[in-house]
Amino acid sequence: MKEKLRIVFMGTPEFAVPCLKRLVEEGCEVVAVVTAPDKPQGRGKKLGTSPVKDYAVSQGIPLLQPTNLKDQTFQEELKHYKADIQIVVAFRMLPETVWNMPPLGSYNLHASLLPDYRGAAPINWAIINGETETGVTTFKLQHEIDTGNILFQVKEPIHQEDNVGSLYERLMNIGAELVVKTVRALETGDYQLAAQKTPTKAKHAPKIFREHCEIDWNRPTEQVRNFIRGLSPYPAAWTTLDGLTFKVYGAEKSPRNHQSSPGTFHSDGKTYLDVGTANGSLNLTEVQLQGKKRMTVGEFLRGYHWNTPAVQ
Repeated sequence: MKEKLRIVFMGTPEFAVPCLKRLVEEGCEVVAVVTAPDKPQGRGKKLGTSPVKDYAVSQGIPLLQPTNLKDQTFQEELKHYKADIQIVVAFRMLPETVWNMPPLGSYNLHASLLPDYRGAAPINWAIINGETETGVTTFKLQHEIDTGNILFQVKEPIHQEDNVGSLYERLMNIGAELVVKTVRALETGDYQLAAQKTPTKAKHAPKIFREHCEIDWNRPTEQVRNFIRGLSPYPAAWTTLDGLTFKVYGAEKSPRNHQSSPGTFHSDGKTYLDVGTANGSLNLTEVQLQGKKRMTVGEFLRGYHWNTPAVQ
């Protein structure tokens, strides 16, 4: 094996932590970490730190927290670490002066099988669209986002019972191993870059905002179920109940054959809560009414007093 590469790691959320942790555990030379600035969090607005920062501090790794990646002072400090490569996981879009800085380039981990699901929310959209397979990809950064030449990919099935939370956990850990594999290949020079094929029909993964999360009950049952699990646990699909926001975290096809219009609630007031769809109904399993905690439907029904009668 060749000499160890000097690595600058860039990442912010929980998803990036196992990647950094595995690099450290494998004895890779992580010379610095770049993460988001501390931000006010919670009701007290105390400054909160990113999960990546917390781990870097625990390991005594030098830390950079720029507010502006184009800032000259930050870029000069980054150059000071003389990185051979940069590993980027769930971080901001980098200016060319930053991603082109290391002699061997910058490499990103993306939670999809590129070129499918380029964008900010690949795990969510793969489930929403009813995919049965996804994976992780490492690729070399270039101008256009998520379009660089691919090093490695690992496939992972999407199970019928998966939601974003369960799939996120698996891809997070698979991705960490792939990042280590990527670094080892770059150290030895034993790799080939493959250009991404231009998809005939692009599958996009744009950022998801609250307004995109409202459930359209006029869609078929399976599409609505995929939508709910593709947004669970975060940011959570929602509808309205008695004029209040009603988040839905889990649902399954109802065995009951209700004859009603989409969006109509059905309940016995004790054990089940169904909502009509375009071609049947969904049995909600886990919900959260505005101002209340997340709970099972059974718990919700025991404490909820309907302002409008539920359809029996």
